[in-house]
Amino acid sequence: MSRIESAWGAGPSSRYEQLIAPFRPIFERIRVRAVARELNHELLFPEIAWLRDAGFPRLRLPVDYGGAGATLPELFAALTELGAADPNVVNALRSHFGFCEEVLGSTTWVWRETWLERLGKGAVSGSGFSETGEGPLGSLSTRLTKQDGALRLDGEKYYTSGSLYADWINLSASNEANEAVGILVPTNAEGVEIVDDWDGFGQQLSASGTARFRGVRIEPEWIKPTTGRFRYAAGFFQLVHLASLAGIGQTASEEVAEAVAKRTRIYGGRTNVSRVSEDPQILEVVGTVRGAAYVCGAVVLKAAEALQRAADAQHNGDEVAQTRAFVLADVEVSQSVRVVTDLILSATTEIFDALGSSAAKRGQGLDRHWRNARTISSHNPRVYHNRIVGDYAVNGNAPAPKTGIGTAPAKVLS
Repeated sequence: MSRIESAWGAGPSSRYEQLIAPFRPIFERIRVRAVARELNHELLFPEIAWLRDAGFPRLRLPVDYGGAGATLPELFAALTELGAADPNVVNALRSHFGFCEEVLGSTTWVWRETWLERLGKGAVSGSGFSETGEGPLGSLSTRLTKQDGALRLDGEKYYTSGSLYADWINLSASNEANEAVGILVPTNAEGVEIVDDWDGFGQQLSASGTARFRGVRIEPEWIKPTTGRFRYAAGFFQLVHLASLAGIGQTASEEVAEAVAKRTRIYGGRTNVSRVSEDPQILEVVGTVRGAAYVCGAVVLKAAEALQRAADAQHNGDEVAQTRAFVLADVEVSQSVRVVTDLILSATTEIFDALGSSAAKRGQGLDRHWRNARTISSHNPRVYHNRIVGDYAVNGNAPAPKTGIGTAPAKVLS
């Protein structure tokens, strides 16, 4: 059944149904065992392999490199559908799709060509940018040094989402001159250890744990030509989370509707109908949840259009127009964050108002929707985004670049 026939609305392009059709059976396979996987802590190796074999990680690549040449609205519509199947899978591939954007936008043509070929052959990238501990903001304890004539990498990263399932880890380190460098490290290189030690109550299978590097020999070709990410990266990575939230909302709304339709027990003295499915109060709850999910899906696609304009502006040679497009993309995503987050967190709580206490059984898995949504929305807290948008609207100030997380630098006393 298409999105239109399901009342979720049309996709972002006339070709979208054709583009997504090969992946929907895989999404359904992923969705069927979402609850069982979490209850048994079954990692996503089979699911990632299914998607890889079908070409899903190559969606954004040009057709000449084995991709589908998908636009960003098409990609985010696809990620919303995948998030409806299991948001853990989206988070596991989030860094990979970001790296694809980085490669597509690179002006270092030899490096771009090398990585387009690797990605086109099926390579998948994971994340390695966050570090644990109380290091000062902007500092990197992961070090790239020269030892016995070879470059060696030592350090530890956390929140390495997807790296356990990937071929490469895209990471940052500090060299001997205390300069930041970007590196792609093979996950099977000697000295690399990836540990599934993420113990959050949500996103339990996205493998967002620790990666350790002990004297890993680094080939010069693995060092990236620039340290910066693509200029609309903040909005891109944030919108992946919003797509996951929209997908969570869609599945939560469908599961509560199915549960209400099957429910036969009623509350005596609280309703004057013979079946829960006829109770106007319960139907209103289901409709509220579904409406929230619908709005969030539409918001994601609208913000993805702004990211597409930013991507299109990268190579037009007009720095003023580029900067404007990047700023607007950031603003459009930021002004979506609070609305989408609030709606989905509320919706994934309200679903229980339509059901009885049996809905709280672990085997039902309905709690996973709120837990996953709460975890996703904790990555880049919503409390900051409205202020950013307000500052832009009132003062015309562009959102400041996101520079990571760490302890604040010590204040200089006069």
